[in-house]
Amino acid sequence: RQAFRRLKNLGFTEAVRAVTDAPDIFTFWDYQAGAWQKNNGIRIDHLLLSPEAANRFSSASIEKHVRAWEKPSDHVPVAVELAFAPI
Repeated sequence: RQAFRRLKNLGFTEAVRAVTDAPDIFTFWDYQAGAWQKNNGIRIDHLLLSPEAANRFSSASIEKHVRAWEKPSDHVPVAVELAFAPI
């Protein structure tokens, strides 16, 4: 936690927290004891954006829908969208 805090203090923006401060945002649920059904998870993915990337930041999302796929992982991806001008 201390290392993470130091990175944020260097000017990095945590993408998911930039769009929500909800307390129950997770990216990993153990397969045991119905953790997914109870939303008893942990957050193991943090996308840190440099100040330059944060200036282009459009959105971030946790892709929970992949848990509905056949033989899903206990982990779901996090996506970030950055806006770039056309070339």
